[in-house]
Amino acid sequence: MPETGGNRRAIGLLLYTGTLFGANFPLGKIATQAGVPPLVWAMVVSAGAAGLLLPALAVQGRLTLPRGRMLRYCVISGVVSFAAINGMVFAIIPHVGAGYAGLMFALSPVATLGVTALAGLRTPPRLGVIGIGFGLAGAAMVALTRGGADGAGGLFWPLLGFAIPVVLALGNVYRTLDWPEGAHPAALAFWSHLFALAAFLALQLSMGGGLPIDTLGAVPLATGLQALAAGLTFPAYFALQRAGGPVLLSQIGYVAAAVGLGAGTLALGEVYGPMTWAGAAVIAVGIALTIRAQMAPAPRPAPCTGTA
Repeated sequence: MPETGGNRRAIGLLLYTGTLFGANFPLGKIATQAGVPPLVWAMVVSAGAAGLLLPALAVQGRLTLPRGRMLRYCVISGVVSFAAINGMVFAIIPHVGAGYAGLMFALSPVATLGVTALAGLRTPPRLGVIGIGFGLAGAAMVALTRGGADGAGGLFWPLLGFAIPVVLALGNVYRTLDWPEGAHPAALAFWSHLFALAAFLALQLSMGGGLPIDTLGAVPLATGLQALAAGLTFPAYFALQRAGGPVLLSQIGYVAAAVGLGAGTLALGEVYGPMTWAGAAVIAVGIALTIRAQMAPAPRPAPCTGTA
């Protein structure tokens, strides 16, 4: 029997988490304009998530060192799903533009759907797949009408971009298949981001030879808001992973893209063309179809008609 309450919880987590992710876009733009290096800003996200979760886990008695399967899970999740993805995004944006990078994120639900099917996990019903298609089309419209390539041409960087949805899909499916038995989502979020923070730190030191955290002094309010948003986001992110599965989780980017447009308009005074807003409307249709598919009861198994 389907659990309607669980479906509603998964949809609520999707909208909540996608909305918080959408806040990253204007905050990240403010930081970039102030001269904060991208890897330093990525460290703010992981440090905020781990820092805000630390006292809550300590009070709840959940702050224990990860061992065995949980340790493996947190290391892989932190390094692959957070550190590696952000590293690739920051590497390709100067060469292919933010719009192209956004389009690569828009491919994540399609890639996740394919990897989910290959892994033998349950895939969405037809209406859900149609919703993914609408979301992809709308996200592509938004990404392509918000800006093209900003840097040098060539095939290497665009091809590297196609690794983003593949790695995202593999991470989404891995976190479902290898979920440690009895682990709390907040504990997984804390340790995953702690390992991601260590990876970011190592990468920044190896690339730049220093840690320019003094640049954060130019945007103290944005830094605090970004840390707070991360702390509120990632416990729900892992809870959504558990409640909704990898395909629903991957559609966070669709919600975040639509929210990012509204946040950019209201908070930063950005102006977008009609095609960009049309893309946002198509995303909304895709999200609505996804919700409809998620809320529909699963078909009942056929009654046994055989004779004893």
